[in-house]
Amino acid sequence: MELVFARFLLLLCFSVSTLAVSSSSPAGLVPLLSLMARWTNVPSAISSSWNSSDPTPCKWVGVECDSAGNVVSLNLSSYGLSGRVGPEVGRLTHLRVLDLSSNNFTGEIPQQLGNCTQLEYLDMSHNGFTGEFKDDLSRLRNLSYLSLFSNSLAGEIPESLFRIPSLEHVYLHSNNLSGSIPKTVGDMREVAYLDLHYNNLSGAIPDSIGNCSKLRQLILTGNELIGVLPPTLGALENLVYLDVSDNNFEGKIPLGSGRCENLETLVLSYNNFTGGLPPELGNCSNLTTLAAASLRDSFFYLSENQLSGELPPELGKCKSLKSLQVCANQLEGEIPREIGDISELEDLQLFQNRLSGELPLEITELQNLKSISLFNNHFSGVIPQSLGMNSSLLLLDFTNNKFTGPIPPHLCWGKKLEVMNLGVNQLQGSIPSDVGSCSSLRRLILKENNFTGVLTEFSRMPDLLLMDISKNSISGSIPSSLANCSNTTAINLSMNKLTGFLPLELGYLSNLGMLNLSHNNLQGSLPPELSRCKRLETFDVGFNQLNGSLPSSLRNWTSLSTLILTRNRFDGGIPLFLTDLGKLLELQMGGNLLGGEIPSSIGSLKSLTYALDLSENRFTGKLPSEIGNLILLQRLDISNNNLSGSLAVLEELDSLIELNVSYNHFTGPIPNLIHLNLTLSSFLGNSGLCVRCQPSGSVTCSGSDGLSPCDSPRDRKSLTRAATILIALASSVICVAVIVGLVFLVASCRRNLFIIDTFIRRMDERIPNHSIIRHALQLKRTLLQRNQKKNCEAKIC
Repeated sequence: MELVFARFLLLLCFSVSTLAVSSSSPAGLVPLLSLMARWTNVPSAISSSWNSSDPTPCKWVGVECDSAGNVVSLNLSSYGLSGRVGPEVGRLTHLRVLDLSSNNFTGEIPQQLGNCTQLEYLDMSHNGFTGEFKDDLSRLRNLSYLSLFSNSLAGEIPESLFRIPSLEHVYLHSNNLSGSIPKTVGDMREVAYLDLHYNNLSGAIPDSIGNCSKLRQLILTGNELIGVLPPTLGALENLVYLDVSDNNFEGKIPLGSGRCENLETLVLSYNNFTGGLPPELGNCSNLTTLAAASLRDSFFYLSENQLSGELPPELGKCKSLKSLQVCANQLEGEIPREIGDISELEDLQLFQNRLSGELPLEITELQNLKSISLFNNHFSGVIPQSLGMNSSLLLLDFTNNKFTGPIPPHLCWGKKLEVMNLGVNQLQGSIPSDVGSCSSLRRLILKENNFTGVLTEFSRMPDLLLMDISKNSISGSIPSSLANCSNTTAINLSMNKLTGFLPLELGYLSNLGMLNLSHNNLQGSLPPELSRCKRLETFDVGFNQLNGSLPSSLRNWTSLSTLILTRNRFDGGIPLFLTDLGKLLELQMGGNLLGGEIPSSIGSLKSLTYALDLSENRFTGKLPSEIGNLILLQRLDISNNNLSGSLAVLEELDSLIELNVSYNHFTGPIPNLIHLNLTLSSFLGNSGLCVRCQPSGSVTCSGSDGLSPCDSPRDRKSLTRAATILIALASSVICVAVIVGLVFLVASCRRNLFIIDTFIRRMDERIPNHSIIRHALQLKRTLLQRNQKKNCEAKIC
């Protein structure tokens, strides 16, 4: 018995000592999936391709690998991505090409990008990156192409950046960079294109610029540079394009004395040069463009400077001026009435200033006016009602002002208007019929005003691509004539007072990619004809009074990424055809009359990323285990239903950042989600749930708010690897001690039994056979052996 018991303890100790916690992911997937997890908008072309179940990302959209399977190129240019670029990019250490240009990324460029030391091509232009320009990029010693223009980067250009020996293309323009041009600019012996325009650079151009012997293009316009142009510029015999306009340079122009046969364009305008043009420029035999003026008769262009003050009335004397562009400055005051005297004016660009007051009536007399952009100012009052009658407008953009009154009724008088942007104002009245009959319109934006009445009828408008009339007080039904806008790709009528049924004619819009009808008073069911919109990516009818079940024909929406049905009266269960929507990133069905069990097929929506909302319905039963397949899901809300059972499956959702399971009938421990900072409010209304004590990162073991502490021991999954190893080592030591003790006890007990038995046997030999003492000794021996055996067993146990 002792040996059997010892073997059992030994087996138990071995099992405990081999306890371990580990996890792994396919090589190359984790950095890319971690990057995507930080993006707030991911098009279906990427989300459907970047599949976590793939063994390698080498066939994903935008990804290229070498023969060893290392990611060497990531090109996601112009995909409409938004969000942040996380530090995970630094783990792609084999990258040679990184192109994230023309997206909507924000935040700082991660310092960890400097770990990608094999990078040769880096383009993050046309985004919204902010923060100071740091010198982490200077570690990219193999970089030959650097493009960060059209962002909001600040700070000084690090000297170390210009010491990268292989740089050939440097585009840092259209940022908020300050400080001087680093003296190390001359260390870029291979640079051919250097563009620093439209920043806040100051100081002088370093003399070392003359060492950039391969320089072909140098653009410094729109900064705050001072001093004289260095004579060493004349040594750049490969220079083709030089623009130093819109600065504070002074002195004489030192060009033409050297070899300048390749120079084709020289722009010196808007500086303080003296002494006139040097006759040596005649040596620049290929010069085709020379600009050295401050005001041209045909074009007045001073955009993106720091101009302040008011527009001078003297502008009216420029009779032949065709284009007036002073946008993105700090101009104040009103537009002078004299602008009506510029009879040849075709293009008026005054956007992004601080201009105010009413538009002068004289602006309507400009018969050649084709484009007028006044957005992002402080204009007020009524737009002149005759605007457009005397000209053939092509573009009208008054967005984000304080205009009141009605829309001028004849803006499309010339039948050429392509863009009508009047959004974010205080305009009133109904939308004129002239808008619905403007067949040339491509963009119609009237959002965030005070429009009332019904939507105008729409005649044939084949060129209309975008319609946004959201956040107004439009009433009545949606006109079936919307079908005449046959090529439109986006319609937003949300946040109005629309009533009636959804017209089945919406199904004729075969190119429709986005339809937002949320926050209205629409009723009835979804017409099956909507299934014809096979290119639909976003469908939002939340916060209406729609009812019925979802037509099964909607399985044709195979491009759908966002489906929002929140706060309606839809009934039935979760339709099984949703599994056909493989690109779905967001599914919101909360606040309806849906019932039944959550089907296991919900787990096939593996692309779900942003949200799954099934709250405030009538769902019953347990959570399907397949819900654990939604490994990219960030927000889950299943509150206010009749769901029951365990929440253990939620522990597999490592990407969750928000969770609400309150007011159901769940039982058992609250799931261990140490990556979430959860509060007890997420679990209220579930009397069968209990709280496990967690060291950090989860709910506390308080037993308050109707949740009691769990009696079960701490879940081993919460143990760190270090704790697991310590437990295993401690268990091994204890097991060894137990085994040694067992051996000692067994040996000791056997020795005691042998001594007692020997003593009684010797006494027995000296006493006659029939003596009463003999019987007493035999009985005593039996009792002593029995007691001693019990004592041994007790010690062993």
